[in-house]
Amino acid sequence: MSLLLKHSKKAGWLVSRVIQAACIAHCTLEHVADLIVCYGPSMEPTLYTDNIILCEHITKRTRGFQKGDIVIAKSITAPDVFICKRVTGVAGDYIWSGFNYTVVPRGHLWLEGDNSTNSTDSREYGPVPLALVRGRVVLRLWPLRDIRLFPSYENN
Repeated sequence: MSLLLKHSKKAGWLVSRVIQAACIAHCTLEHVADLIVCYGPSMEPTLYTDNIILCEHITKRTRGFQKGDIVIAKSITAPDVFICKRVTGVAGDYIWSGFNYTVVPRGHLWLEGDNSTNSTDSREYGPVPLALVRGRVVLRLWPLRDIRLFPSYENN
């Protein structure tokens, strides 16, 4: 009986540690940063398909996003898909889109892909609500030969 009790205590301790580790991992991926694999041509030549990037989630709650930042957001046209675009306009900016100016409303960003000829972005669907923006891209990790830090554009 004592052998069974001893093993159940070890199993309970192990299960407890696994649950703690899972909670820490979840909180980190949800509120601090996560890794994302890029797909599609819209950000070429800055980012290519299969690049692995680090996306941080702290900027959204601290200083906010600035023009020039690369962000990850939920797609307006396909909400189950995340998109990677560059911020080209923030609240209050006037953006020339087609034949007229669009004012970026408060609580929104204007997002465009670097590859303007092959990108579905704000030029097509308008300003993106901040609630759909997941975070800011800070680092390309893969491929290793192309590791690159993407600076913060705080001083713009």
